[in-house]
Amino acid sequence: MSSTRPIRALLRGLEVLHVLNRHNGATVSEVAGEIDLPRTTTYRILETLCVAGYAYRAASDDRYRLTIMVRGLSDGFDDEAWVTLVAREYLYDLCQELVWPCAIATLSGNTMLIRQTTDHRSPLAVEKRGPGFRVNILTSASGLCYLSFCPKEQRDTLLEMLTKSKEPQNAAARNKKKVYETLVDTRKNGYAIWHRKRRVADETSLAVPIIIEDRLLAVLMMRFASTAVPEAEAIQRFVPRLRRTARDIAEEFLRQHQREPIASPTITAVAVNS
Repeated sequence: MSSTRPIRALLRGLEVLHVLNRHNGATVSEVAGEIDLPRTTTYRILETLCVAGYAYRAASDDRYRLTIMVRGLSDGFDDEAWVTLVAREYLYDLCQELVWPCAIATLSGNTMLIRQTTDHRSPLAVEKRGPGFRVNILTSASGLCYLSFCPKEQRDTLLEMLTKSKEPQNAAARNKKKVYETLVDTRKNGYAIWHRKRRVADETSLAVPIIIEDRLLAVLMMRFASTAVPEAEAIQRFVPRLRRTARDIAEEFLRQHQREPIASPTITAVAVNS
């Protein structure tokens, strides 16, 4: 099936938006020269953007600049969504190497939201999960990982919400001493682990944080059958690979934001309840 032919005028309009975004104002000639368009065509595109409210021409210097309306184009596409898009190919490569299903999860309310998963690509994924699947914070590796590495204020607020929750799966939040002991161990180890009883076969999950410029943005996780891979072997084999992929995703995220990549964050054994 042949692909639909792109609308050239729309592509040119997007190119003009990119040029204006890179400069603090630009004349018709400057924009035309940068994207190699006739001056008359460029002028029409710029004036169309002005009519639509995305740009304006300053009378003082006759330069076109973007308006605040451009920010509306990014509504609904936050950093969590962006890091998921960046991580997709890294996630697929990881699944191809490890075979077991892998996923990216972010915090959503008082649950962890699966943003991207390789369940559909993994022949070992017995229970197929898709994007949009939610898991409990205190009974999942991704949730424990997030709680362990998020800022203290956010962690305290989340635990308070879970403590007040009437849902049975959040009952563990009331035993704060045990919860904090688990979080301290998780942060010290640099990864979270969770065992789940299932009818078919018991399952173990591992999760590591994706930290970008000291900000916890998402969690990278994988699942495997507990009987297939012993815990000690899994930690030795999988955790270093998960950490490397998390670092690669963070660096790619920064590259796509036109910033220099950062080194992998150093995880220290800091008491989470301090």
